[in-house]
Amino acid sequence: MKGSMSNELGTISIRPDAIAKYAGSVAVECFGIVGMAAVNMKDGLVRLLKKESLTRGVKVMLSDDNKVSIDFHVIVVYGINIPTVTGNLIDNVKYKVEKFSGMHVSKIRVFVEGVRVID
Repeated sequence: MKGSMSNELGTISIRPDAIAKYAGSVAVECFGIVGMAAVNMKDGLVRLLKKESLTRGVKVMLSDDNKVSIDFHVIVVYGINIPTVTGNLIDNVKYKVEKFSGMHVSKIRVFVEGVRVID
């Protein structure tokens, strides 16, 4: 079963939503990330999600062999180097999610949906 691991003590099941919430909280702690983004496909508007809605900007997929793929939709700080910030996000999330879940993170994709000026 996807998201399940067994050992001599029993079976552990981790829901994708739990991983998404954890990954979202790790992502917003990264330098240069303002927050998660929600994109309205109908009119193309992007809005910043509140901290309680972190999972809406994160999509987690689990493979049959318990490998994790994560998509992030983020808003970044104006004037930062986007490749550096997204590389930092990928490294931090991969390390922390693997440590948290015990599953291998095989792919992380970051979609920069907007830029915000921060005072």
